Amino acid sequence: MNDRSDSASRTSSRVVVIGGGPAGLMAAETLAGHGLQVDLYDAMPSVGRKFLLAGKGGMNLTHAEPAAAFITRFGMRQDQLGAMLGEFGANALRAWASALGVDTFIGSSQRVFPVGMKAAPLLRACLHRLREAGVRFHMRHRWRGWDADGALCFHAPAGEVIDKPDAVVLALGGGSWARLGSDGTWVPVLREQGIEVAELKPANCGFDVDWSTHFQQNHAGEPLKSVKARFTDRHGVDHERAGELLVTASGVEGSLIYAWSAMLRDTIAESGSATLHLDLAPGRSPERTMDDVRHPRGARSLSSHLQSRLALHGVKSALLREVLGADGMHDPERLAATIKALPLTLVGTRPIDEAISSAGGVCFDGLDASLMLRNRPGVFCAGEMLDWEAPTGGYLLTGCFASGRAAGQGVARWLSAQDTALATEATALNA
Repeated sequence: MNDRSDSASRTSSRVVVIGGGPAGLMAAETLAGHGLQVDLYDAMPSVGRKFLLAGKGGMNLTHAEPAAAFITRFGMRQDQLGAMLGEFGANALRAWASALGVDTFIGSSQRVFPVGMKAAPLLRACLHRLREAGVRFHMRHRWRGWDADGALCFHAPAGEVIDKPDAVVLALGGGSWARLGSDGTWVPVLREQGIEVAELKPANCGFDVDWSTHFQQNHAGEPLKSVKARFTDRHGVDHERAGELLVTASGVEGSLIYAWSAMLRDTIAESGSATLHLDLAPGRSPERTMDDVRHPRGARSLSSHLQSRLALHGVKSALLREVLGADGMHDPERLAATIKALPLTLVGTRPIDEAISSAGGVCFDGLDASLMLRNRPGVFCAGEMLDWEAPTGGYLLTGCFASGRAAGQGVARWLSAQDTALATEATALNA
């Protein structure tokens, strides 16, 4: 068994960060900036694996919308995230990337990307700066909890490792993409310590639809472009959004519904299903759609007629047949109404391991304003393992970075207060 608690330099306080995602890396940088010795542990062979995957199709780092609108994307947790984002929001994150030599730009959708669109250069620059600051990395070390003396226990290739630092930042991720390290195995470890953890649930996820075998076999993998979705939530509030979906073998996924995943998921949990209404021809009024449907088609087939008059073909045309059946397709009034409001019933969420992110986690009631666990002084939490969620579009990443910085700042303040208390006690004893 390897005990690292005595081998490290004691010239300054030493902090362990567990988790090498955006929150953990930002916490480590913040701590090192305060002159603290930092040891970062991660169960995977390298850090930032989920971060790199997120950048595969173009690294969406943050979002350029005004701060007042930005914070609303965090839903019921905007009060908890507000202070963190006020200290380190979208502009601060862009400045941080620029200081690492990676400039950013604002896309047409107001999403912010690194020049070059890749995550790897940003991660490499971040790790280089951390190593220069003295941060020490320990890979393939899986945290198993605390021993009877309050020391951290890790399982490593060389055997069990025990470490007892002055403070700890837990940045263990959520429950999605287990193969990249976010597997949620920390949940029972914390619950055993009396720490309240909300159930981990899929967020930014796909949803199941009961497709017919014919539709599934012929259209899985096809994008459903240029549609507008409408949804009335369980509180009676109407939502509307334009974009595109991807038809999958099990249902649908894509940016159009990711932003609504929380309320769709909660509606399904409460009612058993949630129904979207898709406008397949958002550029046409209902009246024009009816005129186009009723327009004489002569010898043309219905499929040819819908394609020439309404530009409906492929998966859109197949969706109409899936919902209406053969009889409904030849009822002009039903067909026109369904083109403008096709009901798509979602019957379940995809498994959490397929989701982009997860909801649930360490409850904020068990944390103080510095993200320290109330029943475990000196242990701080950050990132996706906290009980919050945000949509894609840069919000999730910004929240992770901001909470990592907040936890690092919290540790520095707590250790400073501990040193002050010890100094005061020593002065009193020597008086």
